[in-house]
Amino acid sequence: MPGYPVLPEGIAYGGDYNPEQWPEEVWHDDVRLMREAGVNLVSLGIFNWSLLEPAEGVYDFGRLDRIIDLLDASGVKVDLATPTSSPPVWFRKAHPDSRLVDREGHVIAGGSRHSFCPSSPHYATAAGRIAERIASRYASHPAVVMWHVHNEYGWANAQCYCETSAEAFRDWLRERHGDVGALNTAWGTTFWGLTYGSFEEVEPPRVAPVGQLTGLQLDFARFCVDAHIANFRRERDVIRRFSDLPVTTNFMIPNCRPMDYWRWAGEVDVVSNDHYLDAARADGHIELALAADLTRSVAGGRPWMLMEHSTGAVNWQPRNLAKRPGEMRRNSLAHVARGSDSVLFFQWRASRYGAEKFHSAMLPHAGTGSELWNDVVALGAELGKLGRVRGSRVEADVALVWDWESYWALELEWRPTADLDFRERVEAFYEALWREHVTVDFVHPSADISGYKLVVAPSSYLLTEASAKNLHRYAEAGGHLVVSYFSGIVDENDTIHSGPYPGVLREVLGLSVEEFHPLRENETVALGDHGLTGRIWSERVRLAGAHAVQDFTEGPDAGHPAVTCHELGAGAAWYIATALDPSRDGDDGSTAPDPSRDEDTAPDPSRDEDTALDSSRGSDVIPDPSHDGDAVSDPAGDGDAALDPSRDGEAASDPARDGDVAEGRDSHGLPGAIHDGGVAGGRELRGVLRAILDRAGVSRPRGLPDTLEFVRRGDHVFLINHGHEPVTVRGVSGTGVFDDAEYPGPVTVPPGGVTVVERAGGA
Repeated sequence: MPGYPVLPEGIAYGGDYNPEQWPEEVWHDDVRLMREAGVNLVSLGIFNWSLLEPAEGVYDFGRLDRIIDLLDASGVKVDLATPTSSPPVWFRKAHPDSRLVDREGHVIAGGSRHSFCPSSPHYATAAGRIAERIASRYASHPAVVMWHVHNEYGWANAQCYCETSAEAFRDWLRERHGDVGALNTAWGTTFWGLTYGSFEEVEPPRVAPVGQLTGLQLDFARFCVDAHIANFRRERDVIRRFSDLPVTTNFMIPNCRPMDYWRWAGEVDVVSNDHYLDAARADGHIELALAADLTRSVAGGRPWMLMEHSTGAVNWQPRNLAKRPGEMRRNSLAHVARGSDSVLFFQWRASRYGAEKFHSAMLPHAGTGSELWNDVVALGAELGKLGRVRGSRVEADVALVWDWESYWALELEWRPTADLDFRERVEAFYEALWREHVTVDFVHPSADISGYKLVVAPSSYLLTEASAKNLHRYAEAGGHLVVSYFSGIVDENDTIHSGPYPGVLREVLGLSVEEFHPLRENETVALGDHGLTGRIWSERVRLAGAHAVQDFTEGPDAGHPAVTCHELGAGAAWYIATALDPSRDGDDGSTAPDPSRDEDTAPDPSRDEDTALDSSRGSDVIPDPSHDGDAVSDPAGDGDAALDPSRDGEAASDPARDGDVAEGRDSHGLPGAIHDGGVAGGRELRGVLRAILDRAGVSRPRGLPDTLEFVRRGDHVFLINHGHEPVTVRGVSGTGVFDDAEYPGPVTVPPGGVTVVERAGGA
């Protein structure tokens, strides 16, 4: 199978190019400006099916021939698309049975892309035919370096409820279940007397009275993913008859909930992703990091491609905020830091008409005299200096469990509380780790996790027996497992595992849950004596081998365990029975800055922003993963968890504590920072995780403000300052990639700036 595109060399830079929107005389201006900006790759032909095939079976490739030749003459390589995300109007008229139908039975009108049924045989025939014409014509063109099938599968037609889809769904069910009796057992249809007598009686989960079979809904979600994958495979396999160049399609991780990208990962030659900031979020840079880490994980740790993001504002959010000065640069380089070997945008030239005419572009409506254009040119020059990053990997000691099927199942109707939200807990744990400067991978619960020091399962409501055994083996063999509430509850059919909650996780966690006690809206409960508070959830935990680390001190479960630890074999499993916040305002470091307010990230004057990462290791700021816990925090770190160097990185105790913490450990062998509510290391979830990270021997930089993003990729260290004050990081030695400066130890990153240092000899 082909791998990452051989060309262009270095970091690919460019974006979607839609020359069909412009007169041909503009094309020459475009390629001239592309050279000025350092563009070396464009995605071409994504939306031109109606131009290539203006009538069924009638083809005109003249325009595409000319633009590809022009790009080739200018040294710009092409990611050539099949235009199958937007069928021509003639196709819709000729094949009315291919039209998309929503859950309420409405036939969706045309006038936009993705308005077709993914299971339509007419669509399959037409899409395969145009893909074959394009592949056979351009497979040997020197400008074409990769193939781009379709565009954003599942964007608007993730599900279709027409009769064609219904019949395809029934065929899928026959293959999955074998006979209708097995289907009835899997879905639990005896409840409410909903037993099926044959597969022909099964309908898609169209609008129905509340309480529709959840097994039906989950299987339909799986079927819809497979329908889209089948469409991709068809075009990919057509292309492979003519070309051995890599084939991809652009994912939308993590913001396309209906697509299970673990199932997609093995289908593409290189993973590519579209990512757009949510302008309403002040912590958008953290969500960006999550998306990049998840994309890299879907890619199996291999380099991936940022296929689309924006230079500025998008056009489809309630409030489309332009990016602030330096933000585009930070966004782009953060993706590269976390594994992307490309920086591509939607789109090259801003459109004058159509739905996305207010969407930003590399060449904006304001033209080449704009600040945005100057930033685009400057970014291209910097990316040209990052060629040695290409192909390198990001290593992580910590993994977060992410399962799209659990995502779907958790958010079906009639759960114990409307506040259960898959991404809320995942993002809470991710944010706490991000602020601790811990780089993470994401894993499916059935994946090989033996290489990680810590695995966190924030939202594993749906968990199979096999996956639960995988987590158990991991902890028993010496791993450290953290599980959040309402996990391990149901199997792949949304059937509750037998016995008390948390089902298949009882044994590894050493406890059971007698009753759920979800909290009222905005209600909180206290834990311990040091200000820990939980939201959303409380429950009655009964210990069965685990030890209580923190008890609820108020609410329906006052006096009962809230945080537990189960020593298991050579490892340990922790359980957190409520929703702790990622980081309370005032934790060492600040919350995500509001880019419009300079004062939001003012540093603590006692720290002088001259941050010692590791006072015990001289210039070697990067913790050596082979040395558990050998990084020691800066004694002036103002609240960071002080480590006792004599204790292999375990959290030092608070000498003022009486009784329950001795020598930095509680009576159950846990770091004191957990038991004292995070007094030694920040409150809420971040403080709890900090102590567990120390116990697990996870090395990371210490003493940094949490407005600084610190990522190591291969021999390069990326320092991205999201704050409004300069940050000096000691111990980073090497050569500055952008300025060629030699850094003997300290590096000062300006406000809103990015510094990339290549460590000498890969040290």
